[in-house]
Amino acid sequence: MLSRQASHALKALLELAARPLEWQSTHALATAHHLPEPMLEQLLLRLRRAGLLDARRGRVGGYRLTRPAREISMEQILAGLGEALKVADVWRESANRSATSEPASSPADQVTYALQLRLERVRQKALAELSLEDLLFDLRSAVAGSDSEGGVMLG
Repeated sequence: MLSRQASHALKALLELAARPLEWQSTHALATAHHLPEPMLEQLLLRLRRAGLLDARRGRVGGYRLTRPAREISMEQILAGLGEALKVADVWRESANRSATSEPASSPADQVTYALQLRLERVRQKALAELSLEDLLFDLRSAVAGSDSEGGVMLG
């Protein structure tokens, strides 16, 4: 599940991906999606530090993607926002738990822990394979499939 901050950042990234050659200001991105500008600025700065965005100051400045949307994965976006959970973190958490005074885990606990690791590996693989371009395609499909009242037509 995406956090609210990740959802806000994705809206801005999709806007940037839709017009990759244009510099877009935080104000324009926030206004287009009714997002709080100060929070969006902080998210965009994190993504710039992660190497996903270029920034330029000035009247015609703003942000744009550092590379094509097809080369930016959801895994990289979440990591840039500080929201990536790695399998190694799950292992570390388990080691910390076993180092405390907690009793030895039961076989059922071991099975559920192994399941947790499997699910995390599947999630990580899916996030690594899903690009910003894939999401942009989904967005364009949703817009194209919208009826005149703004609802998505199914079927």
